[in-house]
Amino acid sequence: MPNKKIIILLSLLMTAAGLSAQSLLGVDDAVGIALKNNYDVSIAKNNANVAKVNNTLGNAGMLPNFTVTGTDNYSVNNVYMNLSSGSAITSSAASSNSFNAGAALNWTLFDGTKMFITKNKLTQIEKLGEIQFRDMVMQTVYNVNVAFYQVVVQKQQLLAIRDVMAYSLERVKILQKGYDAGIAHKNDLLQAKIDLNVNREAEINQLNNIRNSKRALNQVIARDPDTEFDVADTIPLNYQPDPVDLMNKLYVNNTSVLSYQKQVDIARLSLGEYKTYRLPKLNFIASYNFFQSDNSASNVLTNRTYGPLVGGSLVIPVYQAGNALRQVKAAKIQLQSSQYSLDNVKLQVNTELKTALTDFDDQKTLLGIEKDNLTLAKENLRISLERLRLGQTTALEVRQAQESYANSLARFYDFEFNLKVAETTLKQLVAGL
Repeated sequence: MPNKKIIILLSLLMTAAGLSAQSLLGVDDAVGIALKNNYDVSIAKNNANVAKVNNTLGNAGMLPNFTVTGTDNYSVNNVYMNLSSGSAITSSAASSNSFNAGAALNWTLFDGTKMFITKNKLTQIEKLGEIQFRDMVMQTVYNVNVAFYQVVVQKQQLLAIRDVMAYSLERVKILQKGYDAGIAHKNDLLQAKIDLNVNREAEINQLNNIRNSKRALNQVIARDPDTEFDVADTIPLNYQPDPVDLMNKLYVNNTSVLSYQKQVDIARLSLGEYKTYRLPKLNFIASYNFFQSDNSASNVLTNRTYGPLVGGSLVIPVYQAGNALRQVKAAKIQLQSSQYSLDNVKLQVNTELKTALTDFDDQKTLLGIEKDNLTLAKENLRISLERLRLGQTTALEVRQAQESYANSLARFYDFEFNLKVAETTLKQLVAGL
């Protein structure tokens, strides 16, 4: 089949030319670029950092507040004062100046242990931010894998179209010779040429599909949609899941479960915070104040006071219009809702895992069946072409054999892709990507 060899050779030369102009991108490379550039990952990382920044002793209320204040007021006034002794004081442009400065320390020594509960809550919120960041990383890695292998399968479909096109060209060649020899019908030759043109149209459409799938991958990894690259034309399929191991890891590693579990912990701590509102609060107060007033129109020309102050305050909540009790009841309901959400997500991921395992097994079985079909269809097409060359069969039989081979090729690559997606889903569920 010299013409088929020429088609394949041209295809390989075109692929090699493309590779020389485009960098070869691997799935790990794509994941690395995405984790560095993806905007959702960057936002999740910032959110986690905000939670980390907020987790301080001061934000929990465990440290004192220290303030320094100072004021200085100067005024010029016309003064007239009539004293009880009968004398009067009058002054024009009398000046007065008052200066006040102080340093104050306010430290909550006891607030019903609320500060310790709040600190623990801030720690749990920080951990929640880390889990949510991991969840976004897992989702991004999943999206990159799916988008990457979508490019691969589209490239495989292009190779399949070119393979089928080579057979179409061979069929045209055989029928052309038969027609020239007067032993083949013209309509069979015309149909073969039409089929060859349809293959060429499919090749153009498939090239567009590849361009679109590459743009989609570039978008996921947050770079210019028209960045040129190439990928390998094979999908590695050597993963064999262990259902027992996956089930054991599900509730321990799954980021959705961990996130909702952490929200339960936070809701429980919030309940503890509200309970402390019914307990006494003790504050320690210490300050040092300086005050001086100068008045040129007063009997007291200068007034100065300064010195330290030490004290404390004890607040005992006696009646709060039922607000503390209301807040505790609302927090208990919120805690219950958080537990319901956790139970629901556990059921959900359990179902997703079992569905993914079933899908993986089904796709693997379908791929095995289609692999056999592909071998049979290819052999059948070769035999049909040889029989057509010898004048032992009709063009319709060859056309049907060719369609069968083309459909089998398309299904085979689709099953490979579906199996890879099922594998990726299983790994994502247990945070094993």
